[in-house]
Amino acid sequence: MRRFGLARVHGRSMLPTLSEQDRLLVRYDAVPAAGDLVLVRLPAATSGDPRPLAVKRVAHREPDGWWVQRDNPAEGVDSWLVGTIADHDVVAIVVARVWPPRRVRLRFAVRD
Repeated sequence: MRRFGLARVHGRSMLPTLSEQDRLLVRYDAVPAAGDLVLVRLPAATSGDPRPLAVKRVAHREPDGWWVQRDNPAEGVDSWLVGTIADHDVVAIVVARVWPPRRVRLRFAVRD
């Protein structure tokens, strides 16, 4: 059974692809591929801090996880700063932007 959900963009690390407050349709049970946008759990800034969720672009697979990058090199955190993202920290893949309406663009990444 495929599980879908919604996510909201915070920050500017994925500009110009995604903007602050964009709403995304995500799929939780999918395996990413290079080029996909994914929802990942990043390492905590300091011990005891919550681990933030972030949208990043999959660059490629490494032996120990996924190399993810931001689209905006001037903002945010990606694998250049924290290393690879483990499989269990790739929470979902982005299927489509669903809000705002003027920017809706479907790009279904539904693979089995």
